[in-house]
This record gives sequence, structure tokens and C-alpha cells, in this order.
Amino acid sequence: MSNQSIDNLPPVYLTDYNYTLPEERIAKSPLMQRDQSKLLVYQSGNIQHQHFYDLPQHLPADTMLVFNNTKVIPARLYFQKPTGALIEVFLLKPEAPHEIAAAMHTGNGCIWHCMIGNKRKWNKGLILEQVLPNGLVLKAELTDSEKQWVRFEWNNSHVSFAEVLAMTGELPLPPYLKRKATQKDADQYQTVYSKFEGAVAAPTAGLHFTPEVISQLQDKGIQTEFLTLHVSAGTFQPVKVENVIEHDMHSEQLVIHKQNIEHLLHHSGNIVAVGTTSMRVLESVYWLGVRLLKENYELLPGTPFQIDKLLPYQWENNDLPTRQEALQAILNYMNRQELGKLWGATEIFIFPRYEFKMCKGLITNYHLPKTTLILLVAAFVGNDWEKIYNEALAKDYRFLSYGDSSLLWCNEASK
Repeated sequence: MSNQSIDNLPPVYLTDYNYTLPEERIAKSPLMQRDQSKLLVYQSGNIQHQHFYDLPQHLPADTMLVFNNTKVIPARLYFQKPTGALIEVFLLKPEAPHEIAAAMHTGNGCIWHCMIGNKRKWNKGLILEQVLPNGLVLKAELTDSEKQWVRFEWNNSHVSFAEVLAMTGELPLPPYLKRKATQKDADQYQTVYSKFEGAVAAPTAGLHFTPEVISQLQDKGIQTEFLTLHVSAGTFQPVKVENVIEHDMHSEQLVIHKQNIEHLLHHSGNIVAVGTTSMRVLESVYWLGVRLLKENYELLPGTPFQIDKLLPYQWENNDLPTRQEALQAILNYMNRQELGKLWGATEIFIFPRYEFKMCKGLITNYHLPKTTLILLVAAFVGNDWEKIYNEALAKDYRFLSYGDSSLLWCNEASK
């Protein structure tokens, strides 16, 4: 968590970001055809009701759409003790190696911070095993009970951890669905452009896209850019404090490539984030540029950067660089260090009062009340977030991960 002081920030009250979500409005399963979902288009206080396949006609030709190409991993594992007791292990984040990409591709074992079901029955020193049909043996040892660190090892260094998980893991669904994943989920709870394994939850705004919609967007001249943020289980973490600024914001790993920075730097039109995770990446990129320019921030090559939870609220806007200046600072740094990519972690907390630096538009689903996601939406469209949600409820939109979609344009006037 960030160690920055919150004493000088006026409170933001959680009760102001609540609404009633009937259970029957939560989409329990995906549509047969992804792009048949409803699409609410919001701009300057006005609302239109469309379908997702209509998206290309609602984006200007000079738009850059930014996607999150993370891939959901089968993060839920089960081990049985010799006594018969079942231990459930849910992967949260790697500890050794710390970078998700390295942890997923290692063939020499790894340590992960996990949630552990039935942990009290996992005695110190007890190594649990799974024998897979191909003769692979996966071993798990609880190396630190307090930190919930689990060491995984297997008997074939030519098999990556990602491949091990594909053989034995179970796809994690959002907890509010209250069911296990099916084969339909295995197909539908990934975006069609998912590429890099590491997320434990899908970037669900992207679930509506089909190859046909993406092709139509490109035919219109709309640029498509792919960044990576590995969505963590913290995305489902409820806010339990009335002053939301005190919320212990979760951290998520992200990866940006030099080509991403160059494309963003030279793009003069609107940038639209596909999902709150893409928005978190884009806004975090800006603040990395700020750190490089304003803090003489130095990174040793290969080490991760960090964007703290309250970093954006420490600066006066008239003392901040432009988007182009921030991006140029990152590009200059990457050129000096001869780096093709950067990786790091962001805790960025976007709540009402945040001033967006990168994004003018947002494609997103409908989120649970009193969460960090609804706070982000409220920061983006201002007080009209209630109007949007009331309209979606009145028009029978489906809510949450498998629900319908919206295209929101930033509304400075409503804030």
C-alpha cells in the first residue's frame, strides 16, 4: 500500500456511490454471440441505446482504442491430502520470480502468494502432490503459512508453469456467480485477443469484441493498441471504509512496450480505453512519465516501476506535464537504457476528483455498487453515473462481468 499521507485530502464518502442491484439483473452466463450485447452510449448528458455490433459507428475515425491483452489463467488448484482432506489453492501473485511473465514461463518451480481453502489442515512440511495423466507430478508446499506462500515444483523442466496450470487448474469465475466454470466459460471468459497469461479475472469490457467488430473498426481507420495489465483478485475486493480514500487499494502488474509509447505519443485524436483495466494502465503510464520528469525517478534496468495509490493527488495540475511530455520522458528513458519494454505495478486509485490525463472515452460493463470500479466510472462521467445506471436498470440491461456494455465519454461538465 502507498505510504503517502491522506490527511490533506477531503473525504469521499462511499454511501454516495451506492445503488440497488436486484439479483435477477446479474448476468449469470454469457450470451451465445458476444457482440449481441446491449450498448449504452453516453455523451454530454445524452444517452442512446444500441447493440455492441454498432460500436464502430459511434467512434470517430481518429480514435485509438486501447485493449488489455491479458489472459485469464486456470488459477484454482485442488490437492488431496493422504487423509482425504481437500486443500484448495487460488493463485494471487507470484513472489519468485516476481514478474508474472517469468513465473508463467519458468520450468524450474515458482512461489506464489495464494488464498488457501482448508489451510488449517495443511501442516508445515507436508508436500501435497497431483499426479497428472501424462506422468507429470505437481508438488505444492506451504513455505510461509502467515504470508500464504506456496512453492510449486514439477518433474519436467521443459514444461512451463502455464502449461502445468492448463493441465490441472480450474478457471476462476467472479465470486458473485456462485458456480464452477464450465467449458462454455473456458471459451467465453477470455477476450478474443487475449495473449499473455497472468490474470485471475477477465478484463470483461473486452468480452463483447468479435473478430468482425475489430475488423470493422480497423476498416474505419480506428487504431487498435494492446497493453497488458494482469487483473488481480483485488478487483472484486469490496470497499469497507466510509471515506474511500482510506481503502487499501490492490496492486496489479502491467507491461508496456516501447512501441506502445511511440504510438500513444504520436496519436493526436481521442484515446478510448477498453475497460477499467486499460484505463488504469494508460493513466499509470502518464504518472510514470511524471515520476521520471518531476522526481528524478531512476530505475535500474530490469527492475519494476511503481505507481502508488495516491500519487495523482500529490500534484497541482498547473505543475504537471502534458500527455506528450510525459510519454516523451518514458520514451527517452527507454532509449537511454535500450529497453524494449517496461514492467511494474500500479495501485492507482481513481475516484471522483481525479483529472484524466490520457483517456477521453471508456468502454465498460456495469459494476457492483460501492466498489472501486463504480468510483472510477463516477470520476469519469461525474454525477451522471447515477443517470446512466438508472437508465440501464430501467432498460433491462444485464449487469457485471457477463453483462451488457457502455461507451462513455468523459464529462467534465457534470463534475
